[in-house]
Amino acid sequence: MARVCQITGKRPQVGNNVSHANNKTKRKFYPNLQKKRFYLPEEDSWITLKVSTSALRTINKNGITAVLKKARENGNILV
Repeated sequence: MARVCQITGKRPQVGNNVSHANNKTKRKFYPNLQKKRFYLPEEDSWITLKVSTSALRTINKNGITAVLKKARENGNILV
């Protein structure tokens, strides 16, 4: 499975390791993804999502149903 947040769509970014001698080599910056189960009271079911920690904060603030609705509108989640 890809390292992509299913709520925000965050993906790995590409950058450089820069040494003390200013040598540059390619590297990747990965999003902080967590596998998490959420309960949907409307459907009386559980879903498992791979979400970034910033998405977890958004879910805690706005609620899982509102966040899922917005993610579906943005095309980040297909369920």
